[in-house]
Parts: sequence; C-alpha cells; structure tokens
Amino acid sequence: MRYFDLGLIVVYLIGITWFGAHFKESQKSLKDYFLGGRTTPWWAIGFSIVSAETSTLTVIGTPALTFGGNFGFLQVVMGYLLARIVISMLFLPHYFRGELYTAYELMQRRFGMRLRRLTAGTFLLLRALAEGVRVFAISIVISIVLGTGEIASIVVIVCLTLFYTFEGGVTAVIWTDVVQMLLYVGGALVSLFVILGKIPGGWNEVWQAAGAAGKLQVFDFRLDLGLEFFTRQYSFWAGVLGGCFLTTASHGTEQLMVQRLLSARSEGDARKALFASWAVIFFQFTLFLVIGLILWRQYAITGMEPPKPADRIYPEFIWNALPVGVSGLVIAAILAAAMSNLSAALNSLASTTVMDFYKLKYPDREESHYLRLAKLATVAWGLALFGIGVLARHVNSVLEAGLGIASILYGALLGVFLLGVLTARVTERSAMAGMLAGIVVNLYVRFGTPVAWTWYVLIGTAVTAGVGLAASAVLDGGKKEAR
Repeated sequence: MRYFDLGLIVVYLIGITWFGAHFKESQKSLKDYFLGGRTTPWWAIGFSIVSAETSTLTVIGTPALTFGGNFGFLQVVMGYLLARIVISMLFLPHYFRGELYTAYELMQRRFGMRLRRLTAGTFLLLRALAEGVRVFAISIVISIVLGTGEIASIVVIVCLTLFYTFEGGVTAVIWTDVVQMLLYVGGALVSLFVILGKIPGGWNEVWQAAGAAGKLQVFDFRLDLGLEFFTRQYSFWAGVLGGCFLTTASHGTEQLMVQRLLSARSEGDARKALFASWAVIFFQFTLFLVIGLILWRQYAITGMEPPKPADRIYPEFIWNALPVGVSGLVIAAILAAAMSNLSAALNSLASTTVMDFYKLKYPDREESHYLRLAKLATVAWGLALFGIGVLARHVNSVLEAGLGIASILYGALLGVFLLGVLTARVTERSAMAGMLAGIVVNLYVRFGTPVAWTWYVLIGTAVTAGVGLAASAVLDGGKKEAR
C-alpha cells in the first residue's frame, strides 16, 4: 500500500525539480537571475509571496495550534493586512525609484555604505537561522514517510531544491512556487474532507464539540494591567499589532519578500501582488486551523494518543490514517511548501551576498563573473542551511520557533527602514546606534523575560527608532551627515 504513495511523492520530487531547472536557459544576467528580468505577472508573484510566507512551519505547525488551543492565531493574520497597507504607502514608492536588486540598496541611498552592509548582514543572519528551523521541519515529514533519520531527510530535500534554484534563479523560484502553492492548498482541502468523513456526525459534531470546549474563540480583547498582557501570544492586541509589525518587517525590509516585489513589472503590479497574497494567506491559515480542529475531535472520539511533539500530529495522521493515494498526495503537498520556501531563501541569500557585499568591493568585473558567483553563493548557502537545520532538531514548536527567531532581528530592521523613509535628519551613525540597541534589547526580551514573541518586532522597532532619533539629536546636532 505504501509503494503507491511513495511513487506519487517521488514523481512529484522529480517533476518539480525538472520543472524548476527548465528555466536555466533564460538566465543570462544578474537581472534575470535575481529579478526574473522584471517580466513576471503580478498574480504569479502574489502566489509566490504566499508560498514564501507559508513554508512547512505553517502546514504542520498551524493545525497543532487549534489541536491544543483555539483560533486565536487569526488575530495575527489580521495584522498582516494592516502591514500590507503600510508597505504599499511607505516602502514601495522608494523601491521603484531606479533599479534596485536588494532592499538594502535603499539604505545606502538614504544613509551610506556602512548601514547597507549592516542591514544586509542582519538579513543574512536572520534568514539563515529562521530557515534552518524550517529545514528541520522538512525532516519531520520525510522521516515519517521514509522512516529515515532526520539528517538523511534534510539531505534529500536540500539537494533537490538546491539543484533547480541553482539552475533557474528567481524565475524558477517564482514559477515553482505557483505550482507548489496550488498543490499544498489542494492537498490540504482533500485531507480536510477525508478526515471529516471519518467523524460520525461530520461537521456538526465537530462544531458542537468545539464550541462546548471553547475552541472556536478567535478574539481575546482582555486588557490586563501588568506583565500578563505581554505574555499572551494571541490576544487581539498582540496579534494585530504584532502581526502588523512582523509582516511590515518581513515583507517590507527582508530580501526574501522584497525580491519578489522588485521582480514585478511596475509598482502597481507589486501592490496588486501584495494585497492578493493576503486574501490567499487568510484562507489557507483558516483552512489549516480547521484541519487541526477536526483532528482534535477525531483523536477524542477514537481515544488515540496524539504523537509528540504536536507538530507531528498532522503529518503522522495523514500518512497512517488516510487512504492510499490521498496520503501520498498530501505529503507531496507538504514537501511542496517546504521546497518553495527553501528555494526562495537560497536565492535571496545569494542575491544579498553578491549585490550587497561582493559587488560593492569588486564593482568592475564582467556580468558573467557575477552570475557564476551567484550560483556558487546559492550552493554555499544550501550547505549552511543544512548545517543549521541539523542543529535545530531540539525545538519544541517549529512554527513559533521560526517566527520567534526572525522577530528578534526584524524589529531592528524595520526601525532603521522607518528612520530612512520617515526622517531626513537622522544620520548613518545614529541609525546604526539605534539598530544595535534594538537588537540588544530584543535579545534581552527573548532570553531574559517571558514576553511573547508577538511583541518582539514592535519592541525592537520602537527601541531602534527611539534611540536613532535621540542619538541624532545628541551626536549630530540635527545636522545631516555629509557622505
């Protein structure tokens, strides 16, 4: 019975790798390799944003949230919409003035070379650590299917993704994202109806039991006076504000997302892709939360002991309890989400490495030289992510670990970008002081306090902007620094 499912998975892995590598012939320049020649339609970029925003963390981590809790995570998703409004108003006009390859070129234009390198280096660290957790999440799924060890599982998926990303650049990343997003959303819909069909009474039974258990709650408007207000991850205030600041940072300042926006044909197309992606994101987060709710009722009815950690509940149930063919399809869909996010990370890490570091130091080389280096950088980052994934095997929740790691550094990035686009007098050294202060404070908040990760970006942004403004007044006397 397992051979048919394994066959589906193998066909998918081979097919998507071949499809991605097919774009090799169109990679003639850095503009092709990192921006897709700026010919990609907005709807494809929108789907690609969704794929990059999703990852395996969403697919296996989100059902676990309603399995053990409620729908409170949707409050974070609502903040995602506010963030897209902010990005379209503040950042997109700056990104489409001239031809930028990375988000951090904007920092050089506004402040100077040192801050460009600092923000680019922060992104490299942020994305490498967060993506390492996502790489480990992939191994959970593959080890369940193949019974392999976690390290061997990481090797398989990293090598296949690395191959087509190396060959096809961001064009391969975006178009494989489109295919993979359709596959994992379709697979999730199939699994929902199949799992629901196993429950006597169907959806009415799930709904009534969930309502009685308080699992249908979405909003938490409590305003506690004290530390508890900041320790609840999914209150309305932490969710909406935290989700807004998190997404403004990730989609407005991180190369992983900005690179997709820069690949659009125009600022208007980038804006359409950004807002269309939110509609799909809201739908898919709701979908995976509903799946977790149905699984909760299924385990309660059957009396089965759920696996631990909770991130294994959805993939193990798929593989062990769904009909032949269905389980293979859904597991392939989960791998699709993993590969789409990993390929995006590899290309964005490579683009930042080449454009924000190497090309700045050696600006007069031939285009072919930079293109070869871009591909080598892709391989190097693939090896680095493999190593980090191996080290990340002891986290409790892959979803919250990935978001938590990213949030520590996002605040400093967003704070310095806001200083860049909203102020005219803050100088480079003052902005750098603010950014370093934001990182230090967030490290303390993460490791020295019980404050929930949903507040990290807001705190880091406020500290970075506040210290930057104060340092400018003290150190620079309100005068703009000459460059």
